[in-house]
Amino acid sequence: MTRTRTPVVAGWFTEGGGEREFRLLGTRCTGCHAVFFPREDAFCRNPVCSGGELAEVPLSRRGRVWSYTDGRYRPPAPYVSDAGAAWEPYTLVAVELTIERMVVLGQAAPGVTVADLSVGMEVEVVPGILNEDEDTAWTTWNWRPVGTVR
Repeated sequence: MTRTRTPVVAGWFTEGGGEREFRLLGTRCTGCHAVFFPREDAFCRNPVCSGGELAEVPLSRRGRVWSYTDGRYRPPAPYVSDAGAAWEPYTLVAVELTIERMVVLGQAAPGVTVADLSVGMEVEVVPGILNEDEDTAWTTWNWRPVGTVR
């Protein structure tokens, strides 16, 4: 059975087109050129900017590991999860995008652990699956070390 692919948050990344075309989507202020992720669609967040229009902009596909950690326990309430399901550790990666001058947090690609990462390592954004049920595959982004085959 084919599951419907549904973004966890609509408008934060591209869908379709394959891994090479996958990008996070931010917004850029036309007044001060500041870039925002998550995207901002109402006003420029830069406190010294008098404002400008906000235009969607694809972010860099690659960046460098700024920091990372692993989640080895089920988060407490109000986090919602199936208490009966086995808990699987996951790796979180903070990635610095040099061109945009920002750090973006995301989960590491499946199979990537803290042992595979180091600060300053080059990583790339790739499409990922956050969760699946009978009908839906909830899509998101993952960070993967450059040169790693999926």
